[in-house]
Amino acid sequence: MQWIALATEDELSEQVGLHLAHEAGFEVGECLRRGGNGYLRSRVANFCQMSQTLPVLLITDLDQARCASTLVKEWLGKKQKPASFMFRVAVREVESWLLADHDAMRALLGRKATKLPTAPDDLQDPKEALLRLALNAPRDVPDDLVVKQGSIASQGIGYNARLCGLVRDSWQAARAANRSPSLQRARIRLREFADSR
Repeated sequence: MQWIALATEDELSEQVGLHLAHEAGFEVGECLRRGGNGYLRSRVANFCQMSQTLPVLLITDLDQARCASTLVKEWLGKKQKPASFMFRVAVREVESWLLADHDAMRALLGRKATKLPTAPDDLQDPKEALLRLALNAPRDVPDDLVVKQGSIASQGIGYNARLCGLVRDSWQAARAANRSPSLQRARIRLREFADSR
């Protein structure tokens, strides 16, 4: 059994990271999450050092950065990235990886779900696209995902629970990777690393 540490921005990214790790044959020995990419960015040097003894998979969102390679260079600065530090960027958000699996999206949104994005990595705001789609889903889905009018939150109170359940029960990275090049690159990198051990 090969062990790794998983560093993510949030609960949903962590669930996706666990799925990807298990798919590649890894067991996650430690989850590192404090909410948001600021924590991840501030700890990059620690993750590089940690990866010398326990490989580290870091998943962050591209958000509004120009491209994944630029984001990685900005975060690492002059530090050399060890081969055992797998730094992966979801383009533009981990929600784009979820939207890429149309079967899982229909399981969530209902069989009548239409206009699912064919190239979710190209969306400027995948989370907003997912929330718009949820408005036409069976009633309990928008209740969980979409924020109530007048709230200051950006998502419904059941957002993470509902989508983490989707990742555990329905979502398949192998299907999603056909529509998400950034997810496919993450899967390839994990498999290459697993095969090199």
